[in-house]
Amino acid sequence: MAAWLPLAVLPAAAGLLTGASRPWMQMWSLAVAIYGSLKWLTFAMSPVGREATLARAAGYLFLWTGMDAEAFFGPLPKEARRWSEWVWAAVQTAVGLWLLLAVAPRLTALHPLVAGWVAMTGIVSVLHFGLSQLLSLGWRWHGVNARHIMHKPLLATSLADFWGRRWNLAFRDLVHRFVLLPLVPLIGIGWATMAVFLVSGLLHDVVISLAARGGYGMPTLYFLIQGVALLLERSPWGKRVGLGRGIAGWLFAAAIIVGPVGLLFHPPFVTRVVVPMVEALAGALR
Repeated sequence: MAAWLPLAVLPAAAGLLTGASRPWMQMWSLAVAIYGSLKWLTFAMSPVGREATLARAAGYLFLWTGMDAEAFFGPLPKEARRWSEWVWAAVQTAVGLWLLLAVAPRLTALHPLVAGWVAMTGIVSVLHFGLSQLLSLGWRWHGVNARHIMHKPLLATSLADFWGRRWNLAFRDLVHRFVLLPLVPLIGIGWATMAVFLVSGLLHDVVISLAARGGYGMPTLYFLIQGVALLLERSPWGKRVGLGRGIAGWLFAAAIIVGPVGLLFHPPFVTRVVVPMVEALAGALR
């Protein structure tokens, strides 16, 4: 109960308390509440986490983006240290901030949708590829097994490779442990896989559509498309035509991931949440 209670309480409280706030404020409040609740869940359900020192536990909860508590509190495999990773993470952070704070504000008046997509690209660059990578490098430099949650997603050769081994491994670790593994013995791998994408879609719908006051169900539909396409990729026909490997796999994954992405970040979210956030940031920096 102590592990699951925050997930049952905090997101609902965040949604209610920010109902009269600006949509982008509600979006961030919901995102932080859900993320924090899930992070606490992984910590509270981890035997090694509960035995960690207070400083190490606080580091996992507040200074790390991953969701694999067993790895974080376990030993670090021997690995080479490359300064190029630090440079790349710093560049990603700088480029993301430039897109978010310099480029997007110039486009909001005439091209709001373009401005929104530029801003979202900047946010992903800063959070997922920049700061998260810097935290990963800092922890690993000090002997902690904190693998980066993004692993060269552009090199994915299939949908399974993209969602399972390259994109947002924090969420992958979470749903693999709490959704996929418990459901496989009950309903089989196919339906369990669809359940994973359904959960992902519903969580994104809460954060994206609720704040936008529109576009309900579109993020969930996006992730269900991913699930169906992944099962097609794994089918005998998909294996026969090579949807899970090589250039065919890369093209298929790119088409399925990018093609319907407008369902995930739908126009109500871009125009009512992202663009006003960009304008507020630009105004604060003037």
